Amino acid sequence: MHNIILFGPPGAGKGTQSARLIKKYHLVHLSTGDILRGEITNGTALGLEAKKMMDQGLLVPDEVVIAMISNKLDQNPGSKGFIFDGFPRTQAQAAALDDLLLEKATAISAMYALNVEDEELIRRIIGRGKDSGRSDDSDPVIIRKRIEEYNKKTAPLIDYYKAQNKFVAIEGHGDVDEIFYLLCKQIDQLPVF
Repeated sequence: MHNIILFGPPGAGKGTQSARLIKKYHLVHLSTGDILRGEITNGTALGLEAKKMMDQGLLVPDEVVIAMISNKLDQNPGSKGFIFDGFPRTQAQAAALDDLLLEKATAISAMYALNVEDEELIRRIIGRGKDSGRSDDSDPVIIRKRIEEYNKKTAPLIDYYKAQNKFVAIEGHGDVDEIFYLLCKQIDQLPVF
């Protein structure tokens, strides 16, 4: 089983590469945004709790998100692994995820960080914004702010996974196929547990 985190700032190509990795390695996609929406749509106790908080403009607490991830893991017992998207974002979330996976007799195999320079990220996001129609994908000032937020709040996770010898930097510039090749080359070296 491979449990991987694909990591990087907005515009790094996580969505594109995740889709390809899921298909090649038969992984289950764990997007906290999708899980939250699914729990709310299905009216589960966790979904109702999350909706109540979101309606008040509050962030959903880590313990609720972890419980939702636990449910998703339990719903996929025969999975060949999971790819985590949008989680963890903080060291506290990473530690909570490690604890949860330990309870389930598994662990994070690796964190792959797509490295892309800020100017390239901005160019990509503006290009994506032309198709998505999202206003936050067309304003360079907002895009820079999102990248700064990532660098301040999320990038410190790199040290967390480096301490566990699970951090792998991947060059995120260039052709989509080349980047995919680099990711696959690293994943193929992972021990299966």
